[in-house]
Amino acid sequence: MTETVTIPKAEYRRLCGVEDDLADLQAALAVQKRIEAGTEEFLPEAVADLLIDGEPPLRVWREHRGLSQSALARAADASRVQIVDIEAGRRTGSVHTLRRLADALGIGLDDLVPR
Repeated sequence: MTETVTIPKAEYRRLCGVEDDLADLQAALAVQKRIEAGTEEFLPEAVADLLIDGEPPLRVWREHRGLSQSALARAADASRVQIVDIEAGRRTGSVHTLRRLADALGIGLDDLVPR
């Protein structure tokens, strides 16, 4: 038999808020731990602004890393034309290609998906 507890709706909402606060705190602590370990990357404001403004993420990250299209193509075992097309928005690139590009740039795959 399942036991149940009845509480006022206001108390339920308060408890849900506490749960959300705990999740936020755990996420913040995880980031702090990565900062202390030196594994969290900070982006310059100008780079973050470009991404927020909707500039092609592949181009923003490639330029932030100081790579030419050719250098990135070599590092990711991709063609420069693929990179040109993705940066221009003519193609999205396969998941396989985007994974290789992300790995070559040292970022997550989701960092290459336009917002």
